[in-house]
Amino acid sequence: MILPVDFLATLHSLIRVPSVVGAERAFFHEIRREMEELSLKVTLYEGVMEVIGNDPGAGTVCAHVDRHGLVATGPNELQYAAFVAQHRGDLRGDSVSEQMLDTISSRFNGQRVYAYHPWSGIYRERGEITESHFCQSRGNLVFRVDGLKGIHAGYPVAYEDRLAIEDDRLSAQLDNVISVAVIIELFRRGFQGRALFTAQEEAGRSWRYLLAYFRRLGITDRQLLVLDTSPFPDAESVGRQDLVLRNRDAGGTFEPKVVAALRERCDILGITHTMKDEFVTVRNVERLEAGLPMLSLGRTELGRLVEATNGEINGATLQIPTYGYHTARETATFTSVAAMIALLENLFVHQPLRRERAQPVNA
Repeated sequence: MILPVDFLATLHSLIRVPSVVGAERAFFHEIRREMEELSLKVTLYEGVMEVIGNDPGAGTVCAHVDRHGLVATGPNELQYAAFVAQHRGDLRGDSVSEQMLDTISSRFNGQRVYAYHPWSGIYRERGEITESHFCQSRGNLVFRVDGLKGIHAGYPVAYEDRLAIEDDRLSAQLDNVISVAVIIELFRRGFQGRALFTAQEEAGRSWRYLLAYFRRLGITDRQLLVLDTSPFPDAESVGRQDLVLRNRDAGGTFEPKVVAALRERCDILGITHTMKDEFVTVRNVERLEAGLPMLSLGRTELGRLVEATNGEINGATLQIPTYGYHTARETATFTSVAAMIALLENLFVHQPLRRERAQPVNA
């Protein structure tokens, strides 16, 4: 399976731009540059960047721009950025990221990192994580980093990241820069609809920005398509499907018509897929029999919107399966990435879904 050269070049470039949770401004600027080169209209709101082609009603795709990293919270003190005190109000303990916290602390030892200015993205200093542990009292990972000096509270610290390609696999901190690159590729292929890029999804806050955006426009949308990655334990389990869909998550049930349309298109195009909620249900039966704690259905950006609006805003998720989740070595297959691009092109360029007219909120 071969991926487009332009796509790989874009992904390589985007990965080099830092976008730690809560400090995404430099990455937004990079997206603006890419989109304006394609003569698209770009508008930045609080927490949301809107990109519009010549036919905004042709469909709406969404991806978050933030990635995991660290943030200075005091003198010589660094914590996992997504779960610092300022973000705790939007976290309920049932997201996959939160459930993984106490099991992933050892993954970061030896990771090279660098501090940058939270607005401009200008590089400050480089260091290396030498120790990380889960602090029960603070409910977060706390890190020791050698080499960072004089970094004040509030400064973000990103992983030093490069795109690695080996044996038809892509590795980097893919969540969720890969979805941003896919959307750019989709516009290159003729998509003329609307794309929304959100901040602070990893902290569970991006849905608030999306809700404010839709309320600002005074409309609802039940065909929103949210792109992301989906974690699996290893390469073998990733290879069992090309893409991941969901009927629902911990927050609510997704739009059945859109989910069904995605499944139908996957079957037509020969794209294998797993329903993540069904996968988790089966795994939980096995874990119950083994006396292990239950897995969460996960709490996605879309699920939070469904819950908050009682289904007025809905749609479906489309995810690339990966392993090494939330590290700088998260890995996806060429086949899965190509499948997402092909499916989106089929949906929005060649054989568009029948769009329901957006309805005013007070209708």
